[in-house]
Amino acid sequence: MPSPATQLQSRSVRQLYAPFLGLAERCRAVSDTVAGAFDADEERHEIRRFSLLGPSASVPPRRIGFFALVHGDEPAGAQALLCLLQTLVDRPALATGYDLVFYPVCNPTGYEDNTRHNRAGFDLNREFWHGSNQPEVRILEGELTAQSFDGIIALHADDTSDGLYGYAHNRLLNENLLVPALRASESVLPRNRSMFIDGFTACDGIIGECFQGVLAPPPVQKPRPFEIIFETPALALLEQQVAAAAIALETILTAYRGFIAYAADL
Repeated sequence: MPSPATQLQSRSVRQLYAPFLGLAERCRAVSDTVAGAFDADEERHEIRRFSLLGPSASVPPRRIGFFALVHGDEPAGAQALLCLLQTLVDRPALATGYDLVFYPVCNPTGYEDNTRHNRAGFDLNREFWHGSNQPEVRILEGELTAQSFDGIIALHADDTSDGLYGYAHNRLLNENLLVPALRASESVLPRNRSMFIDGFTACDGIIGECFQGVLAPPPVQKPRPFEIIFETPALALLEQQVAAAAIALETILTAYRGFIAYAADL
């Protein structure tokens, strides 16, 4: 039986998209498009993207991609993206210098079924850049290639962790963005400070390695964008997970803007 933190009253992707679509209808800065679609069990499923172009800055806008529900039983990520998007609509100055693209539901059938895997039984977060034939992976790989993101952030929830943590992929910039995000989100949930998390060596809730096949930029992309995976404890209250993840995302945007400004002055 799924934990209370992963239960929703409805498992309808259409209902999950509804508030995002509402923002796109009310705010000209938010656009809604379909990244791709596929058929499963004689039903059509869509992976939608919601984009927000913030106010211009002194440097070209940096494009950041946000990804949630790669695992279908981790709904907090999608709700955190909605929370962030609503905040940016209400306070557009926070999006200054950014071109932001949100993918709330990367695994539509997994979300509908409340399962980690897609309906074909694959853990999509082990399938990227290995020639996978899973349609969700093909669509998202196409997006990751075409969008040429300056940074990507994936939201997940771990039912084996008692606190927040993240993957920084062994890059200084990644870690310098993740550290303030974890610190800020600790106002809602504790950090996992174990020496080993998810099978990897960790330090203060930060892991430098990750599993093969996770959602990531194209291996050939240069320069390499920053990559962060932010994990909430799945057994915590859903509302706490959403709040912690939303705080982390806003903090990362603020911290990265500082790096952009510093680089512009060099």
